Amino acid sequence: MSLFPSDVVVPLPRRIVSGGQTGVDRAGLDVAIDLGLEHGGWCPAGRLAEDGRVPNRYRMTEHRSPMYPPRTEQNVIDSDATLILYLGKLSGGTLLTKRLADKHRKPAMTLKLNSESMDRVRRWLADVRPETLNVAGPRESSCPGIERSAAEFLHQVFSDPNR
Repeated sequence: MSLFPSDVVVPLPRRIVSGGQTGVDRAGLDVAIDLGLEHGGWCPAGRLAEDGRVPNRYRMTEHRSPMYPPRTEQNVIDSDATLILYLGKLSGGTLLTKRLADKHRKPAMTLKLNSESMDRVRRWLADVRPETLNVAGPRESSCPGIERSAAEFLHQVFSDPNR
């Protein structure tokens, strides 16, 4: 019996990027590292994050601006698709990411983390087949526990016993 509701094989992206913030951004980067994928993306000047500096273990490129929106937009532009993971409702930078993906006509999926969303995201990734996937969502302080939940979810999305 399959671990997932469908037999959709999700191709791994070549690269996962994010803005480097705590929460969903870091979950995306950590999963990329765990899977041996390239990772990175744009972060604000000074590697600014809510917990201080984005750790050096993440291969981020500093944007010339210290503000969050410019790096958010550059990550959307530089990616083939954006996966937005959240709980509750879209707001703040998470909502901005969705609006920027729409503005730049980039494929984007907004996905509330729950067990029913696994098949939906796997089918979307199989259809879109992004080489570079931008992973975005709320920061840890606005949604405690989201980093761990998003990392577990992404590991399940990309798990394939035949890899």
